[in-house]
Amino acid sequence: MRAIEEMVEIAVPVHTAYNQWTQFKSFPRFMTTVKRVDQIRPTITRWVIGFGPIRREFEAEIVEQRPDSHVVWRSLEGRPRHRGEVTFRSTASGGSSVTVRMQTEPLGGVHVLMSGTGITRRVVRRELRRFREFMERLGEECGAWRGTIRDGRVQAEADPPRCRVPTWPVG
Repeated sequence: MRAIEEMVEIAVPVHTAYNQWTQFKSFPRFMTTVKRVDQIRPTITRWVIGFGPIRREFEAEIVEQRPDSHVVWRSLEGRPRHRGEVTFRSTASGGSSVTVRMQTEPLGGVHVLMSGTGITRRVVRRELRRFREFMERLGEECGAWRGTIRDGRVQAEADPPRCRVPTWPVG
């Protein structure tokens, strides 16, 4: 497996960045390689990703999740096989540091070329930057999943936040 680690700082609080990250269905709004994400169960997601002419579909299991801290996942059947984590930390300025660590297994052929040339790392870096741009433009989360997952078991969750809709003065 090949290791990838990328980090981005975002000018929103950890709570906000984490809450939006848990909204997997919104990923296609800002990530160019993510075409669709379906939440099958609280711990299982189905992803459709694409890069150029390559399209892949796979399921991933969230094996550990703690609000405002981290999400750890592993791919299930299908390709590409990978596992990873995203961590959320506060910065001195009150923003967030979001770090993605992944281990990927090359499939051969095109995938060996992609991992050997660093394309996967560049894609992860670009998608994290797009998440930062999305969050800084939005300024708040649109929903959240505040549950905790430990050892594959879902624990109680708090009420999710709602997007605030600005009110405009009526003339």
